[in-house]
This record gives sequence, structure tokens and C-alpha cells, in this order.
Amino acid sequence: MPRLAIDAQYLTDQLKALLDIPSPTGYTDTVVRHVAKELERLGLTVELTRRGAISALRQGSRRASARAIVSHLDTLGAQVKRLKENGRLELVPIGHWSARFAEGARATLFTESGTYRGTILPLKASGHTYNDEIDTMPVGWDFVELRVDALGRDARELQALGIEIGDTVAIDPQPEFLDNGFIVSRHLDNKAGVAVMLAAIEAMERAEASTPVDMHWLFTIAEEVGVGAASILTPDVASMIAVDNGTSAPGQNSSEFGVTIAMADQTGPFDYHLTKKLVRLCQEEDIRYQKDIFRFYRSDSASAIEAGHDVRTALITFGVDASHGYERIHMHALRSLAELVTAYATSPVEIERDRNQHAGIQGFTRQPAVEAEQALAEDSDLAE
Repeated sequence: MPRLAIDAQYLTDQLKALLDIPSPTGYTDTVVRHVAKELERLGLTVELTRRGAISALRQGSRRASARAIVSHLDTLGAQVKRLKENGRLELVPIGHWSARFAEGARATLFTESGTYRGTILPLKASGHTYNDEIDTMPVGWDFVELRVDALGRDARELQALGIEIGDTVAIDPQPEFLDNGFIVSRHLDNKAGVAVMLAAIEAMERAEASTPVDMHWLFTIAEEVGVGAASILTPDVASMIAVDNGTSAPGQNSSEFGVTIAMADQTGPFDYHLTKKLVRLCQEEDIRYQKDIFRFYRSDSASAIEAGHDVRTALITFGVDASHGYERIHMHALRSLAELVTAYATSPVEIERDRNQHAGIQGFTRQPAVEAEQALAEDSDLAE
């Protein structure tokens, strides 16, 4: 079955709904409930791990050598490190992101007493007070603080509000969906990947598409802190594709259009055969694509491999400008990714040996090692 038609409006609506739900790592219960409910509405069988990672099964023709698609629900955020005597809160980041992009952010503080609104500000925020010193402050989490929009003039009053060390701070996404297809928001990493997966599932259900093997649709809750898909895979899963962001920046080959297929990240190359198949599917289905390598990046696939899962992994991405900052993507990439996911899910199994966790050499894969043919032009310098 070729790639399926993607409902762009459904994809957009799901992304908007996901962005509207705060979900920094460690505070993901609400978004888990939202996604689990949508998966059940689409007809999938949903199970949760103890902490809330989602595994949704769409049955195929057989269980052996099953396939998995994975995205993460958690986002960047912050936690309260200290209640300060000036009535502000010292913060530490959840995940790896620069305080440069925290300055000026509106945020929600989650406490046992309820939520409070606030703003992350540099320690010297007023030009009328500090003059040029506001332009010479260093960048770092030691140089910002959360101003809570409540009566909290000192540490004692903050305590009276029920604010405690360790409380979670969620950063407002401030999304904009432009008519030209661009989407600008925080937390597109990886709310956009989740929306892509939901759109792919919706397309497959609408088309009543069958798959040669079971499809496991996985949604993890701690990728931003390096845990990701470490414990959600089952032994019958032979291959797993992560859907995440690709960094479009000088020196990178990622794009905000089409699919960016990752050849490697900081943990090493992705599976040769699985990646090659994804490239071939893009070519056969006329899906725009490009390849890239990410040097300071890891995804759900890394955590799965490091946890000891013997699974082929690949990474397909939507190009993001200013990742982990003020992110921008384009609908073209999201639609292209969803198309590729449907093409992969319905494609035939090519490595039959993968149905066994351990087997002999028969049926094992081959990688090309034959010397390439070279044609030299007769009038070239080398031919003389």
C-alpha cells in the first residue's frame, strides 16, 4: 500500500491541543491521559507503564518481528531550587536548555496548593534601576529568577503560599500557526512528533490499512532527561523508528521541509538496513527528504539501545530552527513525516530472520563491500 493521505487539519488540531497541555518531564500525567484517550478513540489497545509511558497496539498479520514508532510527551521546564528572601524563586532547568531562552518567559508554577503564574526574569531586569548593567549580566540559570504573580514579598510569604523546593515550572509555549504553514512555538520538540504519530494512525484507521506485523505506537515521558524508551519495548519488537526534531542550522543538512533522515547522532550510526529502507520509501513514494548527522543530540532510540534492547533503530525528523529555544517548523515536514510513517507501517517485512531474537547465519543481512566502478573520461587529465 502506498503512502496514505494525511488529514492536515486533524494534525494541526492535535498539535494545538498538545501544546495547550503543560508537560515538563516529571509532570506528564495530564498529557498522558489526553493522548491515551485519543488513541482509544482511534481504536487502539492502550497500556501504560507504572509511571505513565504509553504503548498502543495496532494489530497486524502477525506478532513476530513487530515494529514500533516512538515519540516523547515530555518537554523542557524548570524546578524550584530555592525560595529567596526577595520573594523570587531560584530555578534549575529540567532538561538541557539555555537560560538565555528562559528570560522573559511566562510560566505556570505547580504546587500542592494549586498553580501560580509568573515570569522568569534576569536578576537585573529594570533599565531604570540598573541602567547598562542589564546588558552586561552573564547568561546562566544562576542569573535568572521566577517572579510569582502572588503576594510573596519574602521567603516566609512564599512558604505561606504553599510554594516548596522541587515544585515544577512549566514554560508557556506561546504558539503561532501562520497561514504560510510555519509554526512557531516552544515545545515543538516533541509535541509535533506526537501529533505526526496521531495523524499517521488516523490516516491508517480511515483507510482501514493492514500491516504485515503488529505496530506498537510508543509515547515516552522522560526523553528530555535521557531515559526515553529504555523500558517500554517488548521482546517481539524488532525495529523502532523515533520521530523527533532535526536541527536546521548552519553546518547542518536538515530542513524545515520534507523529512530529514538522521544517519547518526552522538551515540553513533543508526541501523544501516532500516535507514536505507526509509530512504528508499521516500524515493518510491515521492516524499522529499534529506540526510543529516547530529553531533550534540540523542533520542529515544539511544536510551533503548543503552538499556540492552536488541532492536534496529532509526530516526526521522522534522527540521526545527532554534531547537530548545524559540522553535519554528513547517507543516510540510509534519505531513511528509506522517506520510513516511504510513508507508513504512504498511510496507513488507524484508528481514525475515528478525522474527527470532537469536538465529544462525542463514538469512543474515549483507552490506555492500564491492569496489565501485569508475568511468574515466578519455579527455580528462587522469586518462592521459
